[in-house]
Amino acid sequence: MYLIRFVFLVLCIMIAMVSCDKKEKQQVAGNRQQGPLSVDGFFVAEHPLSDEVEVPGTLLPEEETQIRSEVSGRVIKLNINEGAVVQRGELLVKLFDADLQAQLNKLQVQLEIAIKNEERNKELLQINGISQQDYDLATLQVENLKADIQSTRIAISKTEIRAPYRGQVGLRNISLGAYLSPAEVITTLRKVDRLKLEFAVPEKYAREISQGNKIRFKVDGGEETHRASVIATESQVDQATRTLRVRGLVTEKHPELVPGIFARVTLQLGKVKNGLLVPTQAVIPQARNKEVILFKNDSVQFVEVETGLRDSVFVQITKGVAAGDTVITTGLMAIRPGAKVRLNKVNRYKKN
Repeated sequence: MYLIRFVFLVLCIMIAMVSCDKKEKQQVAGNRQQGPLSVDGFFVAEHPLSDEVEVPGTLLPEEETQIRSEVSGRVIKLNINEGAVVQRGELLVKLFDADLQAQLNKLQVQLEIAIKNEERNKELLQINGISQQDYDLATLQVENLKADIQSTRIAISKTEIRAPYRGQVGLRNISLGAYLSPAEVITTLRKVDRLKLEFAVPEKYAREISQGNKIRFKVDGGEETHRASVIATESQVDQATRTLRVRGLVTEKHPELVPGIFARVTLQLGKVKNGLLVPTQAVIPQARNKEVILFKNDSVQFVEVETGLRDSVFVQITKGVAAGDTVITTGLMAIRPGAKVRLNKVNRYKKN
């Protein structure tokens, strides 16, 4: 019994040794058959490139004013047709001013009397009937009444709320007979003959935005591309958002363009006439720099590079490669410095 067990154990050990020896031979044979790593490359050449940026924006009316009253009072006349276009200077709201009108009439009567009194004193002064001081007091009374009349007329003008410019009236928030205070918004007046487009760009593009730059945009829910031009930028970058506010003027009219609607703004920034482009996946990020792998005489060379503009597929190389180089784009993690590789195919730049 023990002899049978011993023989069985010896046979198992011999089978295991033969199996391991066979695997080692297969592995050595496989290593001998393995050749250079097969990779794809990209031919580096000069091409124009621009950084296309898409940012959110908002359409605004050319002018927008909240109409309020300067003084408190009861509304006695209301001339606001919601949605209508009004002309500059057109009366919108009239407040009660009977007390001011009565005061104005009283001052005008007093002025007439004061003027006659001043004329009589002037005649008396010529024959030394009164002193120069008495005549000066009569003249002063005339001037004071003229000033009071002017002040009252200004107060009356404040009871008349007129359109500051030609524009479209929004919805009114008051009714005839209501008591109006300066804090209340009567309505909103908008100048919609032309529209403005407001948006913000990241601070790295702040120096490339200037007056006259052309803008393309689409509105939310619309399919057509519209155009505008930059008319002004904010004087500094917003420290909270690290963006620069930009305002453009829309140069066309279209039913899609409504004040307040969301817009997707597309900008072409950072244009380069002749840039060296490589696929973005060819750039290997390192702790302190970036590298690409060049194909040189059946072997590889790791080169430190500096990058510039980029789009969704390609990135500009500003330092480290030259036109005519071939950059490896596949198998990057398996390649070691000085390794032998075989180019499977070489791709070239194709514009998106």
